[in-house]
Formats: sequence, C-alpha cells, structure tokens
Amino acid sequence: MQPTSVTIIGAGPAGLTAAYLLAKQQVPVTVLEADSQYVGGISRTVQYKGYRFDIGGHRFFSKSKEVEDFWTEILPNDMLTRPRSSRIFYRGKFFAYPLKAFEALWKLGIIEATRCVLSYLKARLFPHPKPRSFEDWVTNQFGSRLFRIFFKTYTEKVWGMSCKEISADWAAQRIKGLSLKSAIFNALLPKRQPKDRTQVIKTLIDSFRYPRLGPGMMWEACAEKTQRMGGKILLGHKVIGCRYDEQERFWEVMAQNAAGEVTSYRSEHLISSAPMRELAHAIAPHLSGTSLAAADALKYRDFITVALILPDRQQFQDNWIYIHDPSVKVGRIQNFKSWSPELVPDPNMNCYGLEYFCFEGDGLWNSSDAELIDLAKRELEQIGLAKAAEVVDGCVVRQSKAYPVYDDDYATHVQAIRDELEHRFPTLHLVGRNGMHKYNNQDHAMMTAMLCVKNILAGQQIYDLWKVNQDAEYHEAGTAGARSEISGGALRLVPQRLKDDAEQSVAAGTTSG
Repeated sequence: MQPTSVTIIGAGPAGLTAAYLLAKQQVPVTVLEADSQYVGGISRTVQYKGYRFDIGGHRFFSKSKEVEDFWTEILPNDMLTRPRSSRIFYRGKFFAYPLKAFEALWKLGIIEATRCVLSYLKARLFPHPKPRSFEDWVTNQFGSRLFRIFFKTYTEKVWGMSCKEISADWAAQRIKGLSLKSAIFNALLPKRQPKDRTQVIKTLIDSFRYPRLGPGMMWEACAEKTQRMGGKILLGHKVIGCRYDEQERFWEVMAQNAAGEVTSYRSEHLISSAPMRELAHAIAPHLSGTSLAAADALKYRDFITVALILPDRQQFQDNWIYIHDPSVKVGRIQNFKSWSPELVPDPNMNCYGLEYFCFEGDGLWNSSDAELIDLAKRELEQIGLAKAAEVVDGCVVRQSKAYPVYDDDYATHVQAIRDELEHRFPTLHLVGRNGMHKYNNQDHAMMTAMLCVKNILAGQQIYDLWKVNQDAEYHEAGTAGARSEISGGALRLVPQRLKDDAEQSVAAGTTSG
C-alpha cells in the first residue's frame, strides 16, 4: 500500500534519487531545498560568466549496476568517458596518484627510497594489531615514511586535525584495497579492465563517466524529470522544523522561503538528507538531552573553491593535483577543462579550481572574495602552474558541511541519535552523506535512497540502509557472498532481506562492510 505522500529534505543526489523513483511510482513527493539557485547539493555545478565549476570533483563510477543504470536513464546522451589523471605535488615534484611505486621511489632518491622500503617491511612484520587512527591504518598499509610523505601533510590540511585523531574508519573507506603491494602489482602488470566492474579498486580506476556540463547537469535533469512526473521540487525553501504527530502518524514540515514566509508540508513519510546535527534540533517532539548532546558533538569540515580564469597554457592535464607542500594553504587544484572541455566556454582559456579546506567561521572562511582570489593567484604561481599576472578573473564558492568528520567518538554519537530516532519516529528515513553522517561518494548516497524508496513502497523495513557500504554495496548478516536480487536483474551488490526475529534466533552470521 502506497503512502499518501513523502516529504524530502534536500535536493542533493540522495534526495533527488528518492524523489525521482517515488514520482516514477506515482507517489506524491515534495522536495524542500534551501539553495535558491541550484539542485545537486555538493554535486551541483556552479556557473560564472559561462564557466562551470564542479565543487569538489565528481567522478561518475560505481560498482553498483543499479546506480550506473540510473545515471544512464537520466542522461542517456550526455555522459562523456573521461580519462582519470591525478598527481601529488611534493617538494617541487609531481608524483602520479594512485601512487606508482617505482616512480615514487625513484623521485624520492635512492636513500629515501631505501628507507621507505625498509619502513614498509617493518610495518608488514610488526603492524599495529588494532589500528584505531588514520595514522595506524595507513602506516600498516604503506609504512611510516610513506605515510608521512604522501598522506600525513595532505590529510591534516584537509581535516584540520592530527592523523592520530582521525578514526581508522576513514582510511578503511577511502583507501580500501590499496597498499604498497597492490601499487607495485598494478605498476608491474599490464593494465586490463576486469570483466566484473565490481572487482575494480575505486582508487585505481583509470576512466570514468562524466556529464558534459558537470555533475549538476545530472541532477538538474533528474529534477526536471521528477517534476514532469508530478513531483514538486521547491528551491529556496529552508526547513525550520519537523513535527511528528504520534497519534495520527504523519509529519508536518515547516519551510521558510526567501521572503520569510513559512509554509507547512504534511506527509506520511519524511526522508532527510539534511545534516544529522541540524535535523536533531529541528524535530518535535524534542529528542532527549543525550541525543541532542550527541548531535552537537558531530563535526564537519568545510571548504572553499577559488576558480581562477586564465589563458590555456596546457600546464597540466590532470583532473586535479593534491598539494602536499606545507608552505601553501591550498589543498587541491582542479583543472575544470580536464573534467569536460564544455565547462570552459572559450577554447583558448582555462579555469583552475583551488580548494581550501577550513572550518566555517575561521580566518579563511571569513576572508573576502578579493583576499581569497589574491591568495590563490600567489599560490598558483608559487607552485609553478601559472603566473599570477596571467589570471584575468576569479570566483569564490563556499561549501559548508562538505565532509562529516570521523573522529574517535563520531560512531558513538551517531548510534545514540539513530537509536532514539528509529525508536520514536518509524517513518523518518535518513539518507545520504550528511543525513547519515557518512563520508561516502554520491553512488553510496544514491543507493541509500534507492533502498529507502523500496522500504516505503513495501510499507515495511525490508532493507537496513546502514548496511550500504562505501562502494554502494549492501552487506547483510549471513554467509559471506550470499546475495538476493534487487528488482532490475544482474546487480552484484544485491542485498538480502532482513531476517525476522525467528530466523535471526537460529541464524549465525557476521556483518561485513
């Protein structure tokens, strides 16, 4: 039995995926988005004088056939196949990323290379038995010297905290399957694409699909198709409260538009991709003091993109370069033309996006646009990619709550909030990166939305959204490798249905992911 209606907070990849699939099933759905101009969340494409900026860089590659098919359905004729190219800048030299072991060791010099190999062997012989921090986990994979060279500086620049304070979960998710051994293996053997895409280590993919006008093109098309099927997508509507009627089991969501007018939206189900910290304070009846304190303890990292427009000197062809040099503040530099030539309107020009990681309200965040553009121009010249005088224009884009922070206590805080929400609000569904406080890619966000819609249409929890891992794979308790089918056919990450209480009492299994 279909619900009367669904309200969705946020028009990012998760929110719009859910809206599209619900509208496709003729379920009345309303999406409330605070941004007055763009859909797509962090996956939007910002425009300035005909130039288009990808905020954060979005490679369209997934181990999920269902996600890949969704992208093809939304943009059947506008997806380019682009080569992946990334490098690391360290001590005035450029290193391929993912690391090419021999190149990296050669450029480091024979003495440093020998130290790195010995450090790696030591890590393999005497690993941290229970790695808790990012530093522990990466050192186990690469050795302490390579960790300090290729991971420590950049990671601390991104997160604004010591690698000793960052949970090992972060490394396990973002560098899954990669080690010095696998880097050497991939360097020695000729590259060939495996028949099973699910066997590709995401960190090692060498090509990806990409909408020709940037990631926002995907979500603008998704929003348009959703509206054509009857779904409502309201931009410039900031959610200020969510009240649940426990007797009648419906939600009343209050949203304020740019004019200050407040409108209520009533629905049976509420899907939220809003930051968990904000949602916890917006819900009524109010959460307990324990859950609110847990929400307040959740942390986020923000960042700024400074887009610099300049003549195309073809200084580099990479999608982006990771800047490990501690003498500059910039963390990463995107080459928007390498994502898609159509992001740059003039073939004689180029546009670089210099990314600065910060906390909302700190010195960088509060700097004026002019100050940030001047800083970016100086640092671009310091790195050697262009002269500051060559830059003819610039634009600044601030992105708040870009990355949920994985500190040592984040999982405890998330669990406390989850426990109360699931117990008290059975028709509230958390999806996406900020909605679940999980730093995963857009395909993961989309898969949580896809399974959420299946639950809503079924009128019961068939799938546990928290068992979708960083590869958009659904891992359920039971025998490793066992999968059932999601509608649509061949899908490796097909989930098993949740066992009922009787089955669980006799079934022994483990949870992976």
